[in-house]
Amino acid sequence: MRHIVNVRGINIGEGNKLVLISGPCVIETLEATMEAASFLKEITDELQIPFIFKTSYDKANRTSINSYRGPGLSKGLEIISSVKDKLDIPVLSDVHRFSEIAAASQVLDVLQIPAFLCRQTDFIIAVSETGKPVNIKKGQFLAPWDVEHVVEKVVSTGNSQVLLTERGTTFGYNNLVVDFRSLALMRDLGWPVVFDATHSVQLPGGRGKSSGGQRRFVPMLAKAATAAGVDAIFMEVHKDPDRALCDGPNSLALQEVKPLLKQLKSIRDAISQAC
Repeated sequence: MRHIVNVRGINIGEGNKLVLISGPCVIETLEATMEAASFLKEITDELQIPFIFKTSYDKANRTSINSYRGPGLSKGLEIISSVKDKLDIPVLSDVHRFSEIAAASQVLDVLQIPAFLCRQTDFIIAVSETGKPVNIKKGQFLAPWDVEHVVEKVVSTGNSQVLLTERGTTFGYNNLVVDFRSLALMRDLGWPVVFDATHSVQLPGGRGKSSGGQRRFVPMLAKAATAAGVDAIFMEVHKDPDRALCDGPNSLALQEVKPLLKQLKSIRDAISQAC
């Protein structure tokens, strides 16, 4: 059985359009967040691509204690709520603590389990009990078939709104690699699969006090994943990635988004017509 997840009227899964989940890695300012969301909404409306806006109010897993984490829960959710209401778009963010779940579920349309927390049973259950769609980032340390056990924890609460995201697998020190077989293996579990094209090119801790990245490979991997039949593409973007406060080396520049989305849409349309 293949499940379809509904996020505020956007159907994700078997037979539906390719969905874009995108936005800045972390909230820097209200103005920058609104600018990125408006830009992405305009493009996706034009190309008729369903769009979910993504950003983070707190990045609790930064490499260094001195790294920028975001504005925090209260201010961050206020900004995300403003974007959601003004642009009328669904929103997604990651949650890191039990204490955040209640407030986050009041604003977010999708709650994301960070890769490093995808084995934390009690946390996954608490997030799932909100009844909101849950996006599970597959840990860099997990085999694709291990994700089945994570899904079981979600559905044990009665929540069947599950997305599974591939974001690369640890390949030695400070490096990730994508095994595209994992996309098919996770889809065989029956849940919509998302491909995170930007974290998959991250070099964790590659800069010593922060992560590096190889953003030039983002378009290639996104196109390959679309050809492989994923249900959504996840991409972090920034107006000026080289000056981003978090994950700049693996973020895509805003001006590169539209040409890539056109290619992804063409690939998806070609596959649909062939079927």
